[in-house]
Amino acid sequence: MVHKDIYLTIVSAIYAIVAMYGTGYILFRFAKPFMENKKGAFCVGIAYFATMLILYFVPIQINTFAAYGLGMLSAFTVMCRIDRRNYKQKIFIVVTFFSLHWLSDYMTRIITDAIYNVRVVADTFYMAEKHMVTKILIFGGVELLDTVIGFVLLGISVRYIVKTYVYKREDMSIKEMFMLIVPSVTGMTGYGILINYQTSSGMSWMEPISGLYNGLAFLHFGISIITIVVMTVLFQNIKARQEEKLQNELLAIQVESIRQHIGQVESLYQSIRSIRHDMTNHIITLERLYAGNNVEEAMDYGKELKSALSLIAGEIKTGNPVTDVILQELKSEAEKRKIHFQTDFYYPIGTNINAFDISVILNNALQNAMENVEKSKTPHISVFSYHSNNAYMIEISNSFTGNLKWDEERGLPVTSKEKKDGHGYGLSNIRIVARKYSGDIAIDLKDDEFRLSIMLMME
Repeated sequence: MVHKDIYLTIVSAIYAIVAMYGTGYILFRFAKPFMENKKGAFCVGIAYFATMLILYFVPIQINTFAAYGLGMLSAFTVMCRIDRRNYKQKIFIVVTFFSLHWLSDYMTRIITDAIYNVRVVADTFYMAEKHMVTKILIFGGVELLDTVIGFVLLGISVRYIVKTYVYKREDMSIKEMFMLIVPSVTGMTGYGILINYQTSSGMSWMEPISGLYNGLAFLHFGISIITIVVMTVLFQNIKARQEEKLQNELLAIQVESIRQHIGQVESLYQSIRSIRHDMTNHIITLERLYAGNNVEEAMDYGKELKSALSLIAGEIKTGNPVTDVILQELKSEAEKRKIHFQTDFYYPIGTNINAFDISVILNNALQNAMENVEKSKTPHISVFSYHSNNAYMIEISNSFTGNLKWDEERGLPVTSKEKKDGHGYGLSNIRIVARKYSGDIAIDLKDDEFRLSIMLMME
């Protein structure tokens, strides 16, 4: 009889190992999107699996709750060693996963016990003595069902959280962390109360509570899981509204900036009209100088007049006064900072592309370029534009040293000023404008140069 029970022990051990490995894999899938080192995220799942495997086979008297806690602690330690940033977010990941695992595990046991209580079959003399193979198959089938349902509940919960959690690379504040882990702690508190009731009632914690308590327990755990997921979704919706509000504020600032540019253009035109009004007098003066054979004085007067016209009109001619002013200002600023500035930009006159939208692109892109170019030994900025068929292209390049960190959710690099003073939204605003014209942006970092390409489709 003893040697027959070995088969049940083997089957139980196999499913226990599979459950450990599967849980470790789901933990890896949960942690991976939040970590910069994707390959290192695999070590998180391995750390959990290895810890649980050791505790399973080494004869140590330890509570199951504490054993899983050690498994999560080892995973948390590895996660922090590999990705040394945003530790509060890692606490959220570990606490949430720990809670979801226990809640889904207990819900699974209630489901499998409701379908078929294997202990009733296993304890019958008929099954134990006459149909040992059937006993093993039933036992294995229930274990398989338990494992599959557990993976489905845990996997779906984790997948939905990962999918809805958009701002994975954003630092989490302490308040945000506590707000997100409260549902997990609440769920685990209810779980602890139920287990304590079972223990005080003289029942094994592995025994199910039948009847009303079973239903209430299942309902509580189900609501707890839903609350954890819903709280994450609500949190992300709040962050999205905050970002939208900030982008609107930034857009309002840019609109005001454009108004200032337009005011400068009007001032420029006023100066040009003033010079044009005095042009007759200037011409008469030059004629009199030449008539009096004062060639040298006439040439000096002409140079002064040319210099005055150049200062008023500016050197850059793009075909649009707004873009003229923007590029002229950037060129002057670059010269003050000893940055080589080169431009061959033209405004697509006679197309559906709006000067305001072009100004948003130029302001955001050139502002980002000015912030990063000075770190280079040979700082330079270049602005070019051209068109091919109905595609209008703008290419803005600047010298750049260092590496880019990417936000995979948005497909854009993360700047050091992200969400602090608004500069991190520059590329997002450029992309919004590009997609308005059925286009998009492309970013390339090569040979210590950052290149931003913007494509707009013209009508």
